Amino acid sequence: MRPLEQLTRPNIWSLAPYSSARNEYSGKVAHVFLDANENPYNAPLNRYPDPLQLEVKKAVSNVKGIPVENIFLGNGSDEAIDLPYRCFCRPGIDNVVAIEPTYGMYKVCADINDVEYRPVLLDEHFQMKADTLLAACDENTKLVWICSPNNPTGNSIDRQEIIRVIEGFEGIVIVDEAYIDFARQASLRTELARRPNLIVLNTMSKAWGCAAMRLGMAFASTEIIDLFNKVKYPYNVNLLTQQKALEALSDKFAVEKWINMLLQERGRLIEAFRLLPICEQVYPSDANFFLARMTDAQAIYDYLVERGIIVRNRTRVQLCHNCLRITIGTRTENSELMSALRQYQPV
Repeated sequence: MRPLEQLTRPNIWSLAPYSSARNEYSGKVAHVFLDANENPYNAPLNRYPDPLQLEVKKAVSNVKGIPVENIFLGNGSDEAIDLPYRCFCRPGIDNVVAIEPTYGMYKVCADINDVEYRPVLLDEHFQMKADTLLAACDENTKLVWICSPNNPTGNSIDRQEIIRVIEGFEGIVIVDEAYIDFARQASLRTELARRPNLIVLNTMSKAWGCAAMRLGMAFASTEIIDLFNKVKYPYNVNLLTQQKALEALSDKFAVEKWINMLLQERGRLIEAFRLLPICEQVYPSDANFFLARMTDAQAIYDYLVERGIIVRNRTRVQLCHNCLRITIGTRTENSELMSALRQYQPV
């Protein structure tokens, strides 16, 4: 890895972050707050939230096994995806490399930040080769994006190939593990202590069932977390989100129950799909969804929409022609989907 100062945009490295009122007396006990031009009425919503979300980070640390100083919390994973561009990529000069197909926000953020996006096609098994990914990099490549388990394909990317990319790349490797709770493969966040160029993303939206709450996580070295905290908006995670996150994180047994039910339903639904005459292939999944190649994805998608059942049509995505992405719902929802598909008559 190149020194972090060389990877960081010069203006970001020298940036003096905004100092919020709540930062300046950190570590002191106070009970009269006349510093932030807040309305003294309508507690607790009248007060600005903790800009570093320390209580939530402690709860995340207990669940994920990562020290507080190695945790960044953002307004959904979208913020954690955008920040590496803003910290490391010089607009119009630098580039990033990513597997393809994958989650679309990596490219959207690249386009917004005027950063060249270089997709590297996966093989027919939706796997990557480290050498191929590294061959797409040059001296201006700052980031490599790997989503595992991958979206929309559902499979975990080979762990050893990811490690080879981390070891062979001089920039920052970001592994998005939004779906890791549904996977058999262990999280790469356990590698952080010995891999300073690794960032691992996670979210409260999937296994934790809190998509509306908008809380994303990034796990990284303290130096990278410090950069993120410098660049982020001062109060990026609001009080209501912090309160709800603490409630959710206090009941990990409920989450484990949900995961087990979803994994059982995933197996049941995949087997049911394989028996459908209109399904040509179901791909292996380590996520709370799976990808299925159909005889006519667009027609089947339109048919389901007419019956009030929404799945994701991925037929225009590379390597996913005629594929539908099916999220695992409740047993009732999954049964309704299968009932509709069994009644489908091709035109």
